[in-house]
Amino acid sequence: MLLPFHQAKVTGNGSIVFAGDIGATKTNLAMYKVENGKYHLLHQAKLVSKDYNNITELTGQFTKNIPQPDAICFGVAGPVLNGHATLSNLQWEIDIKEITAQYKTANVHLINDLKATAYGLAVLDEKDTSVVHEGNMTIGGNAAIIAPGTGLGEAGLYWDGEYYHPFATEGGHADFAARSSFDFELYTYLQQQFEHVSWERLVCGPGIVNIYRFLRDEKKMEEPGWLTEKMANADQAATISENADQCPICKETMRCFIQYLAHESANLVLKLNATGGLFIGGGIAPQIIHLFEKEAFYSSFRQSGRLNFLLEKVPVKIILNRKTALLGAAYYAATQ
Repeated sequence: MLLPFHQAKVTGNGSIVFAGDIGATKTNLAMYKVENGKYHLLHQAKLVSKDYNNITELTGQFTKNIPQPDAICFGVAGPVLNGHATLSNLQWEIDIKEITAQYKTANVHLINDLKATAYGLAVLDEKDTSVVHEGNMTIGGNAAIIAPGTGLGEAGLYWDGEYYHPFATEGGHADFAARSSFDFELYTYLQQQFEHVSWERLVCGPGIVNIYRFLRDEKKMEEPGWLTEKMANADQAATISENADQCPICKETMRCFIQYLAHESANLVLKLNATGGLFIGGGIAPQIIHLFEKEAFYSSFRQSGRLNFLLEKVPVKIILNRKTALLGAAYYAATQ
């Protein structure tokens, strides 16, 4: 357990929990059997979200020949208001009532995916993380999670002196703040396309592509022919990051991405007073750990003027386990 959490209850031994990490690009589903606080995987699937019309169609296929669960929790990529969620980057709406109607005997929960990620820290241990900055572990206090993926998720963990209490935010949609003339040029470029320029327009997979196109189209950096061919039939953000060591425009794109991730990470830590630690989740960071080395992230993270001394004390870790949100949803289902 990376962090201590209060458990309202724990389902009985042998109980079956159905967990879901519902994203704009992919959905991970799993059935776990809970025994003595351990989560034993029974069934799992990774599905393409846009291949389905709605949540019940997707989950119905997964559970077609599987025993009914005792508890369900889905973490969804969007705000959850009164049991209803509108996914930020997928044309879906999910209501807890339709899930309850589908699985009549189960106790059903619907939470934000970053809240699920936060609860996943109760199941992980140190081997599931990579340390970016040691900080001062003895201070403790609130913690924070930032997770660039298809979008940019952010969450907080309130520390009551004994346990952590996760809560979701929509901080990724807050205004991007320019710190330099280069940033302002980039902001203007994005504003012409999107009007409102949030951090999510830069610090996520599509954000990597936005930065790349700005460098190519506005700053006139060369796009090699071989890269054009690669990007034509592949994930563009992944192609850019994979070629950061051998292609100047890719290298500069990823330098900017890491810098902006660091800036917004510092913003989040300061707003939540997250002296207990910053955890970087999502699908991108574990694939580019080498880009966090040699102070690339940390030198930009600790650039907040008079509060640099505070940021220097904050432990920073990358979450390596790709199933953290799924495990967190299972933990939530079993303990609420």
